[in-house]
Amino acid sequence: MRITRHFLTVEGRRVHYRKCGNGPPVLLIHQSPRSSAEYLDLMRDWGRQFTCYAPDSPGFGQSDPLPLAKPGTDDFGDAIIAFADAAGFNGIAAYGFHSGGIFLMNALRRHPRRFTALAVGGYPRFRPEEAGDVGEEYLLPFRPQPFGEHLVWAWNRFLEQSWYFPWFKPEQARRLPNPHARLDQIHAMVMDLLDSGDAYRFGYRAAFAGEYDIPPAGTAVPPALVSSYTGDPMTAHAERFDPLPTGWELREQPTPEDHYAESRDFLARYPAPGFTAAEDDGAGFVHIRAGGFDGLIHWQGDGDVLAIHGPGRAGELVGDGGIRIDLPGHGLSDPWPGEAPRGWASWQAVIDALASHFGAATVRHEPLPIGDPDLLYPDLAPDRFGLYLVKAWGLLRAGHVFAPRNEVGRDFAIPIDSAALTPERLAVEHRALLRSSAARALHLARLGAGV
Repeated sequence: MRITRHFLTVEGRRVHYRKCGNGPPVLLIHQSPRSSAEYLDLMRDWGRQFTCYAPDSPGFGQSDPLPLAKPGTDDFGDAIIAFADAAGFNGIAAYGFHSGGIFLMNALRRHPRRFTALAVGGYPRFRPEEAGDVGEEYLLPFRPQPFGEHLVWAWNRFLEQSWYFPWFKPEQARRLPNPHARLDQIHAMVMDLLDSGDAYRFGYRAAFAGEYDIPPAGTAVPPALVSSYTGDPMTAHAERFDPLPTGWELREQPTPEDHYAESRDFLARYPAPGFTAAEDDGAGFVHIRAGGFDGLIHWQGDGDVLAIHGPGRAGELVGDGGIRIDLPGHGLSDPWPGEAPRGWASWQAVIDALASHFGAATVRHEPLPIGDPDLLYPDLAPDRFGLYLVKAWGLLRAGHVFAPRNEVGRDFAIPIDSAALTPERLAVEHRALLRSSAARALHLARLGAGV
C-alpha cells in the first residue's frame, strides 16, 4: 500500500506528514524522538481500514519546531488540534504511543468535543521519587561534535534503552524483560534523532513535565482505550490510575502487535465523521514514474534550473538557486525498486520527467568526486556497535582535506575550507550520505555516460 508524503503550513510552521489508505480518517501521533516514519508498517496495515494521517510533531522529522523557548504539553496538544484543522478533520479519531499519547490525552482533556475516540499506548503516571528518571539527565544536549562523538552516544543510548529504564541507569533492578539489538530499529531511531537535533529535548521535556491528563470519572468525554503491552516500562503505571471515565477501557496485551490490533479495532468502533481534505503547500514531493522508478521525489526551491546533487549527497547541499531535487535513493526521495541502475538511461529518464514537470530549461549537475566509487562509498550498513556512523563521519571529514577522501598524503592534499569542517555543516552531509542507498550506482552511471 502506497504511503504519500506532504507538507502543510500550520500557523506559520511547515508541517510534514505521511498519508496512507482508504476509509475514515485516523490521526497517528508518534513518540519522542521519532517521526511519522515510526508508523510506516502500522500505516500499511491500518490503511486497509482507515485513511491514516501521521504528522511529524513540531521539531521532529521534517516539521518546523514551535516558536517557543520551552514548549509545554499544552503547546504540543494545541499543535495537534491545529494540524487536524489544517488537514481537514471534522472529528478526530486518534492513536498515540508514549509521548504521542501524552500529547493526545492533553488535547482531548482540553478539547473533548473535537474527538470521536482515542487510543493511547503506554500512558505514564510517574511518582515524585521517579522524577530523576525522566529529568534533565534523561535529556542530554545533542549537538554535533567535531569528530563524531555525538554519534557514539546516540547509538548506545538507543541500543541500551531496551535493556533497562531509564537508559542511563544500568542497574539490575531496572532491567527490562525484552532486551534487543535490532539494527534496523536502532538505525531508524538514530536517523530521527539526527533530524531533530537538540530540539528532541523539547518534546520529551514537555511530555515528562506534563500533568496527569486522564479525565476523572464522571467527565463527559469521548470513549478511549488506554493500553500497553507486556515489557513496556509504562505498563506498570496503569495500577496508579484513578478511576476512568465511563466508556473508557484499560487493557494490557502480550505483544506490541496485539496492542496495535486492539487499538485499531477499538477506533474502528468509533469512526470519525466526513473529511474535507486540505490542499498541500504545493511543494515538497512529486510522484514520478520513469526509467523503472515509481515513487516520490523530494524537491525544494524554484526557478527554471534543475539542480542535481552529486552521489551520496542531497538537494539541500547544492546551494541556493534552482529547483533542488533528491534523486532516487538519496535524501528524502524513495529508493529505486530493487538494485539501483548503473546505466545512465534510467537516471536520465527520471531527470527528464522532473525537468518536464517543473518546466526547467536547464539541468545543472554537481561535479563528481575524485576517486574509485568502491572506496568513496564503502558499506555503511548498520552494525552491532554503530561503527558505521563514525565511519561515515570520518570519511566526510577527510573529504574536506584530501581528494580522493579515502587517501591521506601530501599528493592528495586539497585547500582546506575551515567552514566546511564545522560540525553543523558535516552533520548535513552525514545525514545525506547515510540516506544514500544509490550513491555508488549513480557515480558509476555518470562515469559511464560522461556526465
